[in-house]
Amino acid sequence: MAKILLVEDNEMNRDMLSRRLARKGHEVFIAIDGAEGVEMARSKAPDLILMDMSLPVLDGWQATREIKATPETHTIPVIALTAHAMAGDREKCLAAGCDDYDTKPVEFPRLLGKIELLLSKEAAR
Repeated sequence: MAKILLVEDNEMNRDMLSRRLARKGHEVFIAIDGAEGVEMARSKAPDLILMDMSLPVLDGWQATREIKATPETHTIPVIALTAHAMAGDREKCLAAGCDDYDTKPVEFPRLLGKIELLLSKEAAR
């Protein structure tokens, strides 16, 4: 299956998502802040990134911009994860460079569908 980088500072969310993704056969790498996420995007070359947008050190907005501005990581799909489900948030995430958007609390079947769709688009390239 795929290599997925999960950038999430909340331990409960991190544990739940990483376990469920691993059970689906994915290899999961974990970063707990945006700066670590940018570094791991470069060093681990994941197939997809799940990016919490409210992170310490470097927020998800800036981390995504850096990932998308770097030649070796700019094609990696990024799904924004946010608890801030306000009008216009999806558009803000897409404008920051995210390829898709999902709200917290995460509904795993819905998120898995988005992951599979983006991975299939990448495989078709």
